[in-house]
Amino acid sequence: MRCFFCQYKTEPSFKDTDNLDKFLSARKKIIGRERSGLCAKHQRSFTKEIKYARYLGLIAYVSYQGLR
Repeated sequence: MRCFFCQYKTEPSFKDTDNLDKFLSARKKIIGRERSGLCAKHQRSFTKEIKYARYLGLIAYVSYQGLR
């Protein structure tokens, strides 16, 4: 399995929340390299972009679907 970002020759961006959501679990946790298939370089930059998007409020820190 090839890295998603290497395959499409792009870099992770905090603005592209649709692509960032692909690598988050249902509870909005960051998926590890083994499961996501990202290379080490893109996993590191992806993690930074996720944290920045969370800080800006573009992505939630946790999922509220199961909470009541």
